[in-house]
Amino acid sequence: MNNKNGEENNLQYIFPTDVIFASGVRDGHEITTRFDVRHGIYDLNGATLLNDGVNFTCYSSGATSVSLLLFDRGSTEPYAKIRIPEKYRIGDVYSIIIFGLNIEEFEYAYSLTGPWEPQKGLLFDEKNYLLDPYARAVTGQSKWGQDNISKGNTKARVVRNDYDWGSSLQPHTPIEDVIIYEMHVRGFTKSETSGAVKKGTFGGVIEKAYYLRALGVTAVELLPVFEFDENMENRVVDGKKLLDYWGYNTISFFAPNTGYTYQVEYNREGTELKDMIRILNQSGIEVYLDVVFNHTAEGNEKGPFLSFKGFDNNIYYMLTPDGKYYNFSGCGNTINCNHPVVQQLIVDCLRYWAINYRVNGFRFDLASILGRSEDGSPMTHPPLIERLANDPILKECKLIAEAWDAGGMYQVGSFNASNRWSEWNDKYRDCIRDYMKGDFWRAPEALQRITGSRDIFGNKNAEALSTVNFITCHDGFTLMDLFSYNTKHNEANGYDNRDGIDDNHSWNCGVEGETDDKKVIDLRMRLIRNSVVTLMLSRGIPMILMGDEIGRTKKGNNNTFCQDNEISWMNWNLVEENEELFNFWRNVISFRKKHPSISRNLEPSATNYPYISTHAADPARTEVTSDDRVCGVMYAGRKKDGEEDIVFLAINVHWEYNKIKLPPLPGGYRWALAINTADSDDYWFYDMPVPIGSDEYEMNYRSIAVFVAICS
Repeated sequence: MNNKNGEENNLQYIFPTDVIFASGVRDGHEITTRFDVRHGIYDLNGATLLNDGVNFTCYSSGATSVSLLLFDRGSTEPYAKIRIPEKYRIGDVYSIIIFGLNIEEFEYAYSLTGPWEPQKGLLFDEKNYLLDPYARAVTGQSKWGQDNISKGNTKARVVRNDYDWGSSLQPHTPIEDVIIYEMHVRGFTKSETSGAVKKGTFGGVIEKAYYLRALGVTAVELLPVFEFDENMENRVVDGKKLLDYWGYNTISFFAPNTGYTYQVEYNREGTELKDMIRILNQSGIEVYLDVVFNHTAEGNEKGPFLSFKGFDNNIYYMLTPDGKYYNFSGCGNTINCNHPVVQQLIVDCLRYWAINYRVNGFRFDLASILGRSEDGSPMTHPPLIERLANDPILKECKLIAEAWDAGGMYQVGSFNASNRWSEWNDKYRDCIRDYMKGDFWRAPEALQRITGSRDIFGNKNAEALSTVNFITCHDGFTLMDLFSYNTKHNEANGYDNRDGIDDNHSWNCGVEGETDDKKVIDLRMRLIRNSVVTLMLSRGIPMILMGDEIGRTKKGNNNTFCQDNEISWMNWNLVEENEELFNFWRNVISFRKKHPSISRNLEPSATNYPYISTHAADPARTEVTSDDRVCGVMYAGRKKDGEEDIVFLAINVHWEYNKIKLPPLPGGYRWALAINTADSDDYWFYDMPVPIGSDEYEMNYRSIAVFVAICS
């Protein structure tokens, strides 16, 4: 059966039972409009297109009445204010079907009445036009940088849900094989250097899918793509307009950011994003979304009324006894995640993206907030975290936690539920940064980090892979800047360089910032190569920051949340300028894939070596101390075809040459050099590993070498 909008809908055909006359304003004149209506479908949240009608469902515990506001497209005043009849309420749920609406002609919002008692957290005011918490599209946001929210233009639109996925399949990459590329959608192709037609959009990412395939990553993790207000606290500094570029201030959890689309998608919002996900999935690349369920764009007591404040402020947010906002997020408010109503919204949201967008995973920003109770205290067994871990729809989605929050709750190593969650490992980041820049005395901890951080996650990590290993991410220095700056340089942010962290674990190699000194440049590139090899030969899930594979710099700015310009954008000229670096990344990624003993425990090796072992300069000494200048990690196992897979990672972060002995191999095998980050001929990766004639190897200063066992 087709409806008047040309879509199929298999819901039973229904008829109006009542008539409502609603008043409003059109073209400056008061009008009254007749609507044929009936009670709606109560478990169908949001606005949904039906046969010859639209179903609107919302809920509020504290409201005394709910009115649906209909607007002509682009209008700021409703042409109809339809008070939902009390008889259309069941419990706290209001639901109405309105017949004869053309979804291409209107936008909608809500107005609620109820008590205004701020000390109790009740903030009902019918003058506030509120966005549907389940809105599938937000109006007025399709032009990036255009401020509509402060003008009261935040309304919702009904979206057609008829995208044809055809026979496309999802990759379902085993967690052991995942290699993440953290990406900002706009920043990836916005620069003129990208050569993309659809710069700064989901379509731009599609144009560069070949690049991601060539690099070899298996997943992209997108910084927030839910609708957000990039104009929050916009400022002009040194003639440049600064915006909320990263997008961590969510307006609507069910709506894609329409500012990331090449064309306006009236009533088909999300199509370009779905195209992007489908094409990346077809290329074997999963798509993970960075989701923000710790706060919203509504801020604290001084923030705007966009949606949740006006629906049930005391339910959606954690409040102090006197009605103020707890601020465990550092952004003004904190979502009350473990209230049953909020829990349900979060589960509904993730299911919606998994079903309708085929999203393959989620990274949860400040995820420890998911484990706080309604009074902000930590919970022993947070129901939301357990629920997400065991949800049947989300069963094959990767779940990744940033297991801390701004209120001091730190849970890295203790967040995991049902062995389903992986966690950003900031201890890996900080330790490996120090170790790579020459703090050789950190070797004992560095080996723990490289071998899966089993001291943090326990032996379960050998299989479950709880740790997401990263050296850089969007928040902080790029890999190039890590070895180019001793201190942050955030002056462009307009806060006199007071923002951003000061403890960067970085080293400028003797010169602060850019330089023409070839020795300094060569040293920086060697330390970058060392970091690449260490990351890719660590047990756990590696994550790469966008542009690190080509030496992207942010000029020492470690807090580019507001920089929608060349500081943050990918400079595609570097692909050619730093082609050797890109090829090195690609080769080392390929090496990891060819040697599964790095990422998982295989069948035991016939050599009787353990799955993972660590070694000092003398391989017989397996306990490395802070005095050791050189050390090694060996992975050993047998592939499914019976082939031995033995890899030895030798590390010398010291500033002098040092010798290391390789572990003895049984008869029929010998060691061959596969990677040498300090090769004198700038030939750092060997497609055909080169056999070495001795079990002792002299390592260049500040270098890494990788050996594989081959048949004699």
